[in-house]
Amino acid sequence: MRRRTTRWPVFTDSLALPVGAAVLLAIGALAAAGNGRLDSTAVLCLCALVVSIGSAAGDAGTAVPLGIVGWMAADAFAHQPYGELHPASHAAATQGIVVAAAAAAGLAVCFARRYFAASGQGTTLEGMNALAGLATSVAPRRRGWALLIALLALPGLTLVLSHLRADLSLADDLLIYLIAVVGVAVVGGLWPALATAIAASMLLNWFFTEPLHTLNIAEPDNLLALSLFIVVAVSVSSVVHLAARRAQLADRSRAESEALLQLARLVLDRDTPAAILSHLHGVWGVQLALLERCGEAWREVAASAGDPLGPEHIVTVRPDLRLIVCGDLPHGARRVVEAAAGQCAAALDRDRLRTQAAQAEGLAAGNRMRTALLAAVSHDLRTPLASLKASVSSLRQDDVAWSAHDEAELLENIEDSTDRLTEIIANLLDMSRVQSGALQPFLRPAALDEIVPLALTGLAPATVDLDIPEDLPLVLTDPGLLERALANLVSNAVRHSPADEPALVRARRSGDRVEIDVADHGPGVNPADRERIFEPFQRLGDQSPGSGIGLGLAVARGFVEAIGGTIEASETHRGGLTMTISVPAKLAAATAAAQ
Repeated sequence: MRRRTTRWPVFTDSLALPVGAAVLLAIGALAAAGNGRLDSTAVLCLCALVVSIGSAAGDAGTAVPLGIVGWMAADAFAHQPYGELHPASHAAATQGIVVAAAAAAGLAVCFARRYFAASGQGTTLEGMNALAGLATSVAPRRRGWALLIALLALPGLTLVLSHLRADLSLADDLLIYLIAVVGVAVVGGLWPALATAIAASMLLNWFFTEPLHTLNIAEPDNLLALSLFIVVAVSVSSVVHLAARRAQLADRSRAESEALLQLARLVLDRDTPAAILSHLHGVWGVQLALLERCGEAWREVAASAGDPLGPEHIVTVRPDLRLIVCGDLPHGARRVVEAAAGQCAAALDRDRLRTQAAQAEGLAAGNRMRTALLAAVSHDLRTPLASLKASVSSLRQDDVAWSAHDEAELLENIEDSTDRLTEIIANLLDMSRVQSGALQPFLRPAALDEIVPLALTGLAPATVDLDIPEDLPLVLTDPGLLERALANLVSNAVRHSPADEPALVRARRSGDRVEIDVADHGPGVNPADRERIFEPFQRLGDQSPGSGIGLGLAVARGFVEAIGGTIEASETHRGGLTMTISVPAKLAAATAAAQ
């Protein structure tokens, strides 16, 4: 059973200043009520302790105003008459030094506490600074405008209120100055508001508290009012600053969420380390490189475009993989980069798995090819070899007198078997080139009326009809590969066409391409099998001895695709099968330049 832990209420930063000020005023009240039982040293020590604890418990903006209130309490209630402030005395200077030292010590404890808390949570130095209150939530330009407003508003208010002193009380003056401080906080944030509050308190003390035009305060209620003014002004400014900082953090979190969402979509679309690094480079303009440890050295696996400029950040993904970022990262981008580094590692692993799977598939396809080749050799190669052996052995028999007709038949059988064996071996070699990717076509402009007749070599003229227009443009092809593909298609068409209907080879222009039709008037092929006939060793039930091993169409498609063309099967008008080869045409301007 899971154990539940009790969490105690947290003393928030925003309560440090008002609570500390209240405790300081309570110390002053106790000193005044004790009528000397707490001497000046005890009051100073208590005030310094409260300032130190409050500064340590608060944020960076708590120490200065709390120190001022603590110094005022220590000076006003250290001796009789209580409630009077004498900042120009020697004792006030000593008390100010002690209280400032206590505030500095508390501020150092605040930073140390937050630093270790940030380190324990694994946050970056940038995040620790933001938590400690060092990072401002307002742009520098706005801080400048806020200081300018303060420089113009405070003297103006002082001049106007000085002329209206008879009509306004000190409380009215405090509220008017408080409005100015809040306005500066809205525009410039905490630090301009803090400086404005201190300056306003000094102006109030000099111009509106008795005795006038001195920093002394004779009335206890004026001292209390001025202390409360400092506390309220800084507290309101802190709330405004906290709201602005939280709004900025919300915007940053939304930006991080959008960046992570884009990263997730990118991984689904292009799951490679290079694509992820290019995406980050496009978003932030930094240069990134993914390095992998190979032995004792680091090898670059993927990198984005651009030159490595700016500071270098290293993100360790795992012991053998790290991401190098060169450039200035915006605030809050570190976590997105760390997430992207993890995605790069996963994408690298998946990419390698895909490569291994492709290699395994290639090996499996090669094994299937070798198995099929062995099966083909076992029958289709043995048949012409057996026929050759029988014919040659018969001709070499000395005890048999062969007639001229018999010898002609045996020689014809030898020639047919040799031709069949040559065709089978040529298709096997061509198919091995296609499967291994060893084809390297040499594309150049060529005329079809020069290629097609070469593909008909060895065929009787009456078995093929040609329709090649003279105005056809040149085609961009490898003439040798196109000839071999046409030869396989034409031989198949002649073999399946009836004796009284020759096969047809027709060419025509179609847009920026030239199409070549090789049509027969045989039994045709079912539409469901028209794609399967291009697979190796597919004869669709044709098991006649002279039908080959089913590689002709596979070789033809491999050659046509290698030269940038396509090949499709369709039905011939009045029955049969038509094979259509489409190759790029060389346009007229390019043709003239080539000639």
